[in-house]
Amino acid sequence: MKRCFSLLSLDKGRVSLLYPSSDLGIKRERETLMKVVNSLKTLKTRDRNCRIIRRRGRVYVINKINKRFKARQG
Repeated sequence: MKRCFSLLSLDKGRVSLLYPSSDLGIKRERETLMKVVNSLKTLKTRDRNCRIIRRRGRVYVINKINKRFKARQG
């Protein structure tokens, strides 16, 4: 059985990965991928391992130690 993943939910500034939970067609939130914010000034100071990087014209905050501190400017 092939599962189909989609990035559909933009809830409260977060991009979430949705997936079908069962044969009922109900979709549940699996994991919060990345927070989308206007300013990364406060997010870069949340953890000492946070790094500011620029990829494909966008500015990101990444943290390789604690993955929950991911953010994108937008």
